[in-house]
Amino acid sequence: MKIIDRLNEDKINISFEVFPPKTDEGYEKVAAATDEISKLNPAFISVTYGAGGGTSKNTARIASHIKDDLHVLSLAHLTCASSTKDEVRQVITNLKELGIENILALRGDIPEGMTFPAKDHFCYASELIEEIKKHGDFCIGAACYPEGHVENEHREDDIRYLKEKVDRGVDFLTAQMFFDNDIHYNFLYRIREAGITVPVLPGIMPITSASQMKKSQELSGTVFPRRFLSILDRFGSSPEAMRQAGIAYATDQIIDLLANGVKNIHIYSMNKPDVAAAIMSNLSEIIKA
Repeated sequence: MKIIDRLNEDKINISFEVFPPKTDEGYEKVAAATDEISKLNPAFISVTYGAGGGTSKNTARIASHIKDDLHVLSLAHLTCASSTKDEVRQVITNLKELGIENILALRGDIPEGMTFPAKDHFCYASELIEEIKKHGDFCIGAACYPEGHVENEHREDDIRYLKEKVDRGVDFLTAQMFFDNDIHYNFLYRIREAGITVPVLPGIMPITSASQMKKSQELSGTVFPRRFLSILDRFGSSPEAMRQAGIAYATDQIIDLLANGVKNIHIYSMNKPDVAAAIMSNLSEIIKA
């Protein structure tokens, strides 16, 4: 089944994300976490793709396990900047052979020291999307950035590039994490005005430690609202309190989104089934309403 078909259903869909191990030795631990997350009845589980393509084998392996063994829709991430065109084509072929129908097409980080753009690489997600379309009837997702991509000076450029990706065959969009829902609502208004009509999944990241907050800010450049900073200031030095507060904050974001008519939500739970389970427990009756 394709994710776009699930997203178009008249129901609330909550999805989660896991990341593959860097080595084969860590596979069982990640698989165990994925198994626990699958018990929460997610709309789908996405599997990230390591920097430099180093975890591509395990991305496909875990995505296949989710689909075949756990009977949950899986979404395999695929980046292109760090791999040659031939390497990318090999990954797409492998995903097709495994029966994986859903791919999240990303440019990915540019490796340190690499000359960009590179002649034998797909340099932009839009190029990767076109390549995926050539290989079969995949459901293709792409990323969007409600606060603007860190490499673009103007938000108008973000929307123009986003429209180009959608026009080349994107079925749905997953938003980079944000911590102020008004940012997401404003973003939706702007992209709808630009003619981008595909489903957009807001990305919610439960911040459960001070170190996680710092890493998230470095990766995405996101702005933390004063309300969240107050939580960090008060509870950041107490791991259990910060964990509980972070789960509560993410839950509050999701409740607000649902109350405002958003029905498809992606949670960056990563490999933390306990955090995912706590959020779903908080939403147990709300999802039924």
